[in-house]
Amino acid sequence: MDFPFHQDVIKQLQADGLFRSLRRVEPDPHGHSGRVMIGGRSVILLASNNYLGLADHPRIKEAAMTAIQEYGFGSGASRLISGNGPSHEALEKRIAQFKQTEAALIFSTGYMANLGILSCLIPSEGLVVADRLCHASLIDGCRMSGCRFRVYEHGDLDQLERLLVKKPANQPTLIVTDGVFSMDGDIAPLPKLIELAERHGAVVFVDDAHATGVIGKNGRGTLEHFGLKPGSVIQMGTLGKALGCFGAYVAGSRVLIDFLINKAKTFIYTTALPPAVTAAALAAFDVLEKEPQLRERLWQNRNYYADGLKSLGFDILNSETPIIPIMIGDDRLAMIVSQRLLEAGVFAPAIRPPTVPKGTSRIRTTIMAPHTREDIDHVLESLGQIARSLRIR
Repeated sequence: MDFPFHQDVIKQLQADGLFRSLRRVEPDPHGHSGRVMIGGRSVILLASNNYLGLADHPRIKEAAMTAIQEYGFGSGASRLISGNGPSHEALEKRIAQFKQTEAALIFSTGYMANLGILSCLIPSEGLVVADRLCHASLIDGCRMSGCRFRVYEHGDLDQLERLLVKKPANQPTLIVTDGVFSMDGDIAPLPKLIELAERHGAVVFVDDAHATGVIGKNGRGTLEHFGLKPGSVIQMGTLGKALGCFGAYVAGSRVLIDFLINKAKTFIYTTALPPAVTAAALAAFDVLEKEPQLRERLWQNRNYYADGLKSLGFDILNSETPIIPIMIGDDRLAMIVSQRLLEAGVFAPAIRPPTVPKGTSRIRTTIMAPHTREDIDHVLESLGQIARSLRIR
């Protein structure tokens, strides 16, 4: 049963060129992590957050299968009932060590982590301030907090400071930001955010989903990238991107974690992650630390590709990471470019409103460690041909 307005909404989305549908994507039969099968064809994958290619790493698969043999698959209950097992606790300890914090807590997904944490983190009389380009889960979590909520234009620290100056001196305040912005690929100015927070009695919450495993000398994320100590920063992140697994976490003080165990509804009222998932994530941290060449290869590929795009005249905004947008602007033209790329053997979907602001539709490409130089050269050649034919540069 549906409501009449559902069909009206669908028709309007179709008329606006914003209707979305699911596309079947299957693994490459030859085990190439940088490729997938679409419509019976092997195509280069430029739309995955599996930056290091760990999703099918042999050690991670083996860890998951061993855990299934020992524990079965489902955990059977929430963590606070009977779903808390040794691998959950071991993973949290490992995350805390990796992020150099006192403690950590795992959640089912990044979206659920941000909703659960931000909705209870500060009292309702507090203030939450977020970068306008924060991930949707952060914005939703801020709104659910019940606090006074304000946004500042992307990276505009002067506007942020004006908002902080106006607040009462003793008002609990949270500054919320992505570490790496998922649609633009740039890195938050974390040192300056922390400086502003300390000056105005605020706390910084950083979503390191696209930074963990990718940036920093050891892949620890945004704080390590800038050489910062964890201090009072609350670090959230996911296990399903560079780590190739599933789930999410928050890392911080022991007091913070104890508070969230008792107050974060998306932790309290959900089934614990399967032991196979937590065991796989533990193995992923081992691989991350013992195979640094994967991250080195990722950055070699990223820099080669970014330089190639710039030489072709494409606008890649202020990307500093393996997330590299190709700015198109028009929604329908972005769809045409994406379709032309697929015809050329490259899977790179168009990103349109409401995911990005109107007039900023783009091809969001992500480079991975498993991509070969031949793959990247083919992408660049294809993009050059498409741009010339459509006159979009």
